[in-house]
Amino acid sequence: MIMNSNKEVMKMEVKEQIVLDAMKEAGKPMRPGEIAEITGLDKDEVSKIIRELEKEGKLVSPRRCFYAPAEK
Repeated sequence: MIMNSNKEVMKMEVKEQIVLDAMKEAGKPMRPGEIAEITGLDKDEVSKIIRELEKEGKLVSPRRCFYAPAEK
C-alpha cells in the first residue's frame, strides 16, 4: 500500500511539473482550459493541480481565472 501511495505522489509531482513547464513556456497567465489543451491533461485534473500549486506558493493568480508561475 505504501508503494502505491508513493507512486501516486510521484505521478502528481510529475504532472505539477508538466503544468508549471507549460505555463513558463507560454510566458503569460493562462486559464486551466488552455493548460489542459497544451498538456493533454484533463481540465479537472489541471484545476486540482493549480489549486495545489497555488497553496504551495508556486503559482499566482494575477487576475480572476488566470494563473502564472510565482516569481522566485
